[in-house]
Amino acid sequence: MRVKETSKIVSSLGVTTALVCAATMLFTVYVPATKGFFNMGETMVYISAIIFGPFVGAFAGGVGSMLADLLLGYYYYAPATLLIKASEGFIVGFLCNCNPKLSVRGWKIITSLLGLFVGILLSFIGSAYYSGDIELTLGRITLAPYIPQTFWIMLGVLVAALIILASFVMEPQTGWIIFSIIAGGFIMVLGYFIYEAFLIGTLFGIEAIAIAEVPVNIGQMVVGLIVAVPIARVIKAVFRRK
Repeated sequence: MRVKETSKIVSSLGVTTALVCAATMLFTVYVPATKGFFNMGETMVYISAIIFGPFVGAFAGGVGSMLADLLLGYYYYAPATLLIKASEGFIVGFLCNCNPKLSVRGWKIITSLLGLFVGILLSFIGSAYYSGDIELTLGRITLAPYIPQTFWIMLGVLVAALIILASFVMEPQTGWIIFSIIAGGFIMVLGYFIYEAFLIGTLFGIEAIAIAEVPVNIGQMVVGLIVAVPIARVIKAVFRRK
């Protein structure tokens, strides 16, 4: 039995780490001010943590994201990424397993408030920092689309509405999962800010404007949350049927 359980854990670590690395590398937006990049890696970090718990979330988040940094040429972020993304995955997984007991009505209120918060945050960050002419990289394909501010405002309204709707049609604890992701996400935002503000220049001689990375990382957190919550719910439902 122990051998079987160990095999499952090793398999989970391998698959989730590879998926985090692949998700991080698949879609990137270079940020010249910080010598870093926006990516979709948070999505798989959160999914791994929600489904498999804090230790798999920490390993997949830290190692998978660090490998992506090395493979993409952002080696100067690799040491920080290992620690920061591991902490993020652990916190999300740990909090998801510490589901507090609240009434159904209480969960609906919390989820609705978090939905408003995420929608407003997405509208603000998107319209302020990801509007106009931007450069996107999808695998080996580079695109330069124009994104109007109204796109982000409408998207924020839609996301807020969907999360509020989820509070009524999904399990009541969805609000706690969203809160867990926000908590882990802000640890990630703070970690990179400290690294860029105080350490990256000393360690690698690279000048970075730390504050410029804050909206980028908040954007990663919000997008990761929006994608991870429904996908994790579907995967969990499939696991329960087996």
